[in-house]
Amino acid sequence: MNALAERIARSIAGNGPLTIATFMTMALHDPYFGFYAVRESIGAQGAFTTAPEISQIFGELMGLWCAQVWCDQGRPAHPRLVELGPGRGTLMADALRALRVMPEFCDSLEIVLVEASPVLEAMQRERLATCGVALRWVKSLSDIEPDRPLFLIANEFLDALPIRQFVRTERGWCERMVTLDTSGELAFALSPFAAAIQPPPRRGDADLGAVFELAPAALALVEDVGRMLTAEGGAALFVDYGYADQGFGETLQAVRHHQRAGILDAPGESDLSAHVDFASLARNAAPASAHGPVSQQAFLRQLGIAARAEQLAARNPDAASEVAAGVARLLNPESMGTLFKVFALAPGNAPPLPGF
Repeated sequence: MNALAERIARSIAGNGPLTIATFMTMALHDPYFGFYAVRESIGAQGAFTTAPEISQIFGELMGLWCAQVWCDQGRPAHPRLVELGPGRGTLMADALRALRVMPEFCDSLEIVLVEASPVLEAMQRERLATCGVALRWVKSLSDIEPDRPLFLIANEFLDALPIRQFVRTERGWCERMVTLDTSGELAFALSPFAAAIQPPPRRGDADLGAVFELAPAALALVEDVGRMLTAEGGAALFVDYGYADQGFGETLQAVRHHQRAGILDAPGESDLSAHVDFASLARNAAPASAHGPVSQQAFLRQLGIAARAEQLAARNPDAASEVAAGVARLLNPESMGTLFKVFALAPGNAPPLPGF
């Protein structure tokens, strides 16, 4: 066992089994050993590579999308641009550079980065030190006052929020827990008691052994965002891997150095994530209206990724092949083009959103 596994084992021995949500929170955010708290999670040395690291066009289009929505909503005063989980600051840097063509949007813009990881916040501060605009950092969305039009971006954020898993048994839906086996190692087990929970009827009938995943933190977040948008205007844009509707199945996974790993193996050394249930999020965001999900491929094409790639290649012919390779990776169905989905929220009376 590594140090965090030992800490988790002691907690279980003293207080009983943990929900998967609690295990995920400890594995990702423990202040001394958590994956996001102490490690560089993104890039060659991390667990994964995100779209902003693949092509600058991704972040540029996200920023310009916000500015276009602001224009379409009548250019409300004092907009606030928020990014959830800003990674290494690459997306925001690219977005702000693109937004120079819209100075009227930026003039009274407040920019807030929501980051729980001290390691990543330090990288963001370094990356954005010369961006030329005032920035502030907070630990959670609840630290942001709901007093301005909100323009929110979140790329690969929802998938890392803690989930719970329930398994259909003859006793009913029993929660999957993290406990200790007879040798003292971390192991999965089912609660002996059925939970007072039922999956949405749209999922249909469940066979014995079927798994139902629930993401309480994600549901609470979109509820808060929907309330803020309804009150003050704006829009929220989420890019993540997930599904619009499905029956049953488990999607929780661990990734370490770009390879799959055991979920309970060496906690704190792997990224943990689960596919996003966009249909459930849409229902929880009411009365805000939900848009999508649409594939990342379709969304980026609608926003003009091809034209921007041609422009970059023409300005720097030596980088043309690199630009093309990055765009292909974002759009290719066998890479990120259809695996990743784009989902947005806006006030119920808002004009149509670009890309949907």
